[in-house]
Amino acid sequence: MATTQPTVTLKQIAVEIAPKYDMSKKLATEIFCETLVAQLVKNLKKGNRIRIAGFGILQVRKRAARMGRNPATGEAIQIPAKKKIAFRAAKELKEAVGK
Repeated sequence: MATTQPTVTLKQIAVEIAPKYDMSKKLATEIFCETLVAQLVKNLKKGNRIRIAGFGILQVRKRAARMGRNPATGEAIQIPAKKKIAFRAAKELKEAVGK
């Protein structure tokens, strides 16, 4: 039987980091959960790549329109073009997790 892994939120990470930098949990949460995410979204919307050293790169990629199949009916359908967020892990992250 497979066990599910626990989910750690950005808020929980902020609360863990707060004492290390002598800041309140509220301030840490505001910085990480609101300001950081807002800046990431703002830059991704502009089409900027975001490189976080030791973690990886986030960027928006365009997916072309293509033909697909409805799995229920087998009918051919047109899948519209769209943008997606791509993440490429840094070498350091891959090595740290792979151990």
